[in-house]
Amino acid sequence: MVQNLELDGIEKLETGIPGFDFLSEGGLPLGRATLISGTAGSSKTVFACQFLVEGIKKGEAGVFVTFEEPPQAIRRNMRGFGWDISQWEEDRKWTFVDASPQPGIQPLVSGQYDLSALLARIEFAIRKHNAKRVSMDSLGAIFSHLADSAQVRSDLFVIASALRDLGVTSVMTAERTDEYGEISRYGVEEFVADNVVILRNVLSDEKRRRTIEILKYRGTNHQKGEYPFTIIPGQGMVIIPLSAIELEQSSSDIRITSGSHELDKMCGGGFFRDSVILVSGATGTGKTLMVTEFMAGGVQSGERCLVFAFEESREQLYRNAIGWGVNFAQMEKEGQLKVVCRYPETTGLENHLINMKNTIEEFKPNRVAVDSLSALERVSNLKGFREFIIGLTSFIKQQEIGGLFTSTTPNLMGGSSITEGHISTITDSIILLRYVEMYGEMRRGITVLKMRGSMHDKDIKEFSIDGKGMHIGKPFRNVTGIISGTPMYIAQTEVDRLSSLFENGV
Repeated sequence: MVQNLELDGIEKLETGIPGFDFLSEGGLPLGRATLISGTAGSSKTVFACQFLVEGIKKGEAGVFVTFEEPPQAIRRNMRGFGWDISQWEEDRKWTFVDASPQPGIQPLVSGQYDLSALLARIEFAIRKHNAKRVSMDSLGAIFSHLADSAQVRSDLFVIASALRDLGVTSVMTAERTDEYGEISRYGVEEFVADNVVILRNVLSDEKRRRTIEILKYRGTNHQKGEYPFTIIPGQGMVIIPLSAIELEQSSSDIRITSGSHELDKMCGGGFFRDSVILVSGATGTGKTLMVTEFMAGGVQSGERCLVFAFEESREQLYRNAIGWGVNFAQMEKEGQLKVVCRYPETTGLENHLINMKNTIEEFKPNRVAVDSLSALERVSNLKGFREFIIGLTSFIKQQEIGGLFTSTTPNLMGGSSITEGHISTITDSIILLRYVEMYGEMRRGITVLKMRGSMHDKDIKEFSIDGKGMHIGKPFRNVTGIISGTPMYIAQTEVDRLSSLFENGV
């Protein structure tokens, strides 16, 4: 519950908020106040509530001081996360101190005033229930009703000091007007907080992206920079700490089949069990077929397989698989396969990542396929997409799962894609599928561009697709420029001449 960090001598209270305790290297400093600042809609109230919720789960009572929303609104709004605040109030685990304005009543201030009466109510609630955590939401509401800002700041300093003397760990929320402007609208941070956490909800490329940053942590260490987070129904705030990713996963030399005997031979005997494979090609080149064969090969080997499909429905995948002689429906019925179909635009990329991780942990597959990454790319900006790729691939590798990802090239004849640029450096194998135009006919070509830790076939081979799947044939010897997307036919006489020069070392 409390972590003692000998490195900096500051005791920390684990918040229990997923990902935050890693960013803060242990949690919130024990017995101190932390300012949670953000613009409207940045999830300040969710953080303040979840801080108490996670404490209740550990047996710690909490006090929620509300200056803005009435308690009934908070109870109702937080119900979507599965938090039954009313029940916790009955169990004396959650206590409201209601300082919110009454509907239709304008506050009237005359003469001298202070917040001593409010402090007395807070202290009474803390002592009565032996509370260990306090949330105050939101400080800006006080300034909007009381004219003397200097007096309010002074009184808030007194409250923060009193909470420190009581030994409780507290969070206080405050609103800011700009995502990268002043810390708070009324400049309260130096008066109330030893620590400052910034929540952002930035609009970029017409897409919203939530991030969290620990701006100040007085006297103790923390992770630097912004980190993405998301809000999950039934769970609350989940932070994705990319700096937690470490290159410590084990490496296996055990091979698994791709589902195609010919492709296994091109790869030097198949894929490595814990490798990440990227299959890149234009639309219609056979990427989904490779996913199908990868899954079928795993099931035939007694492995559990999981497909995340973001372009086609379950019925389409079933129909396509049957057309290639693979019965996905029967595999799912027998518990060997799980197919998850989601439309990319249904939620944000961070939510997709959390949901995919949860599905993997629940189903415990040996293989995972994602078809396709390009579909997910359109629901996020480039930075968010790259973070998603890093988070997903590192998680799969840590689980020692074989992963196959597909990517669609923007040009019909091939060429690089933005998606490839984000994932190619962290993949173990890259397989390129290309169209090749010959004599007015479109053919298909396949090559293994990269196979980390293994020899592999360097040829670009022709392949065909029929009712039994993919069939890889002979190499293209009369065509050049296939990989670049500019195939050119070379006469056989020229091929023979170049081969002779090569053999003679010219």
